[in-house]
Order: sequence, then C-alpha cells, then structure tokens
Amino acid sequence: MKKIFYCFFLFSTIACSKETPTPINNTNPDIPSDTTTTITPTKRFNYLALGDSYTIGQSVPLDQNFPNQLAQTLTATGDTIETVKIIARTGWTTSALLGAIESTSDLDSIYNIVTVLIGVNNEYRGQSANGTFKDEFPIILEKAIEFAGGIKEHVFVLSIPDYAYTPSFANNASVSERIDEYNALKKQITADFELSWIDITDISREGLSSPSLVANDNLHPSAQQYTEWVARMEPTVKLIFE
Repeated sequence: MKKIFYCFFLFSTIACSKETPTPINNTNPDIPSDTTTTITPTKRFNYLALGDSYTIGQSVPLDQNFPNQLAQTLTATGDTIETVKIIARTGWTTSALLGAIESTSDLDSIYNIVTVLIGVNNEYRGQSANGTFKDEFPIILEKAIEFAGGIKEHVFVLSIPDYAYTPSFANNASVSERIDEYNALKKQITADFELSWIDITDISREGLSSPSLVANDNLHPSAQQYTEWVARMEPTVKLIFE
C-alpha cells in the first residue's frame, strides 16, 4: 500500500523546549494515511519526494505542497507526472527519514524525479551540522540516486528554508546563522555527489516583508511560497524531459 508519512512539526513555540519541542497541531486532520496523488497520465513519469514538514506541506492543503504543485506545473506544460509519492513527516530529522525509507516496502520503482529537502529539524534540535547530519545526509543522497535508477540528473536537492523569517521566530539571527551553516555543508555534499542544487532559502527570507508567503500557523510556508519554489525549480527539473 502506498503511504505518505506525515505528522506534527517540532517548531511550536507553545509549551515546548529545545530538547522536547511540542508539535503544532496538524491543521489537516482529514488527510488520509494514503495520500499518494495520481494524475491522469499521458506519459508515465513518477516522482518521489523525500523530506519533512516542508515537503508534506504542513498547514496547507495537500495539493498545494511543493511536490504536488511541481507535478501540476510540469503536467500543465506537457510533461505529465503520473504519480507523486511523498515520504515526509513534520518533525523528521535525517535519522527519521532514513528509518522511514527503510521501513517503506513499496519503494522498488524507478522514479523519474526525486527531490530531497531535509535538515531543519536536525538544526532545531541543536545538532551541529558536522554531526549526525553530515554522516546521514550522504546516505540519503545515495538512496535518492538509487530510487532514480542511478541517474543523478533526476535527483534534485533543495536548500533548507529559514524559519527565522516567520512571525514565530521573527529575526532570530542565531537561527539564520545555523541555517546558513547547514546549507553550506549541504550544498557541498550535493556538489560532491554531482547532483542539482536548488536554493530556495532567499525566498523564505521574504516571509516577514511578505506575510502572504507564510501559512496561517505563522511558521510554515504558504501555498504561495511553494508556488515560488516551484517556479525556481521548474527550469532545472524540465531539463530531464528534453
């Protein structure tokens, strides 16, 4: 059975601590456990998205997260994505994502597109970028390449957004510094693997000046922000269809 893992994000500023953050209430309680999206196909392209709340789209409708918006955009321009499978859950670290990948039994298909966006919860939990993340992120990329049938051109890595530019953590300079450290390392590892790097952090840093880019929970990206991510992703992703 195709499943998408999702849960609550660990960034809530209510009754939480650095060590044991309390999750924000899920604003989409009616999303079924199997939320794989199927689009009427003209060509059989499959898409696998690996990540955390930024991938599942905490606090926005399921069809408005960035993987589904990307699929809709590519389909609208004639490159149909038949299936969008998302393995992501709010609050996941690299360790949690690896565990989910290992426990998911229906990942034996070859995916034409694989995106990876992970790391913010490692940072939020106070872990050094050079600790667990540095050890586990390359393993995730190896698995992403495997899911893409060994074709590196079909794997796309997104930078970590900066949640300091949201009302919940407004202008927290230390957060931004740590996000920059994580992204610098993440970009280097991505380059070492010769994979495509898509930087969307600057878009997230418009969240305070453009409130429409932040979801109603005052923390996660809005559907509009995801639309801007997709606009940046599309030219790079479309290269694989040429």
